Amino acid sequence: MKKTFLALSLTCLSASSFATVMSCEDLKTKIETKLAGKGVKNYTLEVVDKKTETTDRVVGSCEGDKKKIIYHKTKAPKEGA
Repeated sequence: MKKTFLALSLTCLSASSFATVMSCEDLKTKIETKLAGKGVKNYTLEVVDKKTETTDRVVGSCEGDKKKIIYHKTKAPKEGA
């Protein structure tokens, strides 16, 4: 009985970990949608390796935590230019 419960628990655990893996492009699109909904403009999102050091804000991780998405605020374009 204990072995059956353990096997079932491990199966559920591994299934849930597969469900959370998201492609970077899908996550990037989801983040862009949320930012647009909040009226955020003048930014870039960049997908980089998890080990990449940055001073910018990390807004997500993807591909099984192998990569991260960083947010960088950019200057607003000058009017009339």
